[in-house]
Amino acid sequence: MSQAQAKLRIDKWLWQARFFKTRSLAAKQVSGGHVRVNGNRVLKPALSVSPGDVLTFSQGRIVRVVRVEALGTRRGPAPEAQTLYADLTEKQDAPAKNPGFEGKGRPTKKDRRAIDLSRMPDG
Repeated sequence: MSQAQAKLRIDKWLWQARFFKTRSLAAKQVSGGHVRVNGNRVLKPALSVSPGDVLTFSQGRIVRVVRVEALGTRRGPAPEAQTLYADLTEKQDAPAKNPGFEGKGRPTKKDRRAIDLSRMPDG
């Protein structure tokens, strides 16, 4: 492989590895300063990455940490895209459920009568 082929634009690589739906979304994330390469914040989507670089970026509510293993030639299917990187992201626990919802829903008519009786002033 020649030196010119050993690098690829970061926005193109993120798109080929299927982290973003479109290349312009990947470029927007990079220019917004939301991507780090080897710990340094990147602002230019034209920055070249090569195998061995570690990328840190947010995807939804998850902060992803991936190491570039290979440079792709196309945006192929997901199994092919997964060979382009090694996922270093720490496993996170399942998100907590909504604390206000107990799974019961609306009170039944019997429950509403009991609530009404408990609210009546003694007299």
